[in-house]
Amino acid sequence: MLEVKNIYFHYEKQKQDYCYDFSLGEGEIIAISGVSGAGKSTLLDLIAGFLMPNKGEINLNGQDILSLPPEKRPVSILFQSDNLFEHLSMNKNIALASLGNENSNENQTAISNALKDVGLENFGNQLASNLSGGQKQRVALARTLLRNKPILLLDEPFTGLDEENAKDMQALLRKLVKQHKWHTIIVTHNKHDANAMGAKNYVMKDAVLQS
Repeated sequence: MLEVKNIYFHYEKQKQDYCYDFSLGEGEIIAISGVSGAGKSTLLDLIAGFLMPNKGEINLNGQDILSLPPEKRPVSILFQSDNLFEHLSMNKNIALASLGNENSNENQTAISNALKDVGLENFGNQLASNLSGGQKQRVALARTLLRNKPILLLDEPFTGLDEENAKDMQALLRKLVKQHKWHTIIVTHNKHDANAMGAKNYVMKDAVLQS
């Protein structure tokens, strides 16, 4: 269980605190919508450790994670941008982000299995510059698979994908969230994306997260 308890945060010169209070079980998905600047991505930054709240608690299965630095938190993030190195292969992009070295047999097997899970088996030697937008997002998801952290944060993951690729990614993510029992939070401007993911909908309104 991921518990975000009475979290309050404000930026310098901001008059009103952002307020978050909710819980999320294994394999569950919530989607957060709201206007730009409402505080949606701020929540992801707080959970990931890029920001620290003014008060409140964030616990995973009863254990405090606020005291952990970002690199130690049980969190994976899939951003809107795939953040790939265009001149490198899929294998090298995944290894750099997740393993550091693709050459060991163990790591090669892990990379191969991750690409297979996202439908890109035998594509590992393809350069990122030769990939479509949908394929790049799948490579980014493969990196997330290798991290396999219990908390998955998705920041506008379907933006820029055409309808067919978005549907494929949504179906793949639903499957993987259920399989790995990730606690999953999606930030999106598109309620259709949230519904397609089978997510419980929340909205940031007047700086407060509301169900």
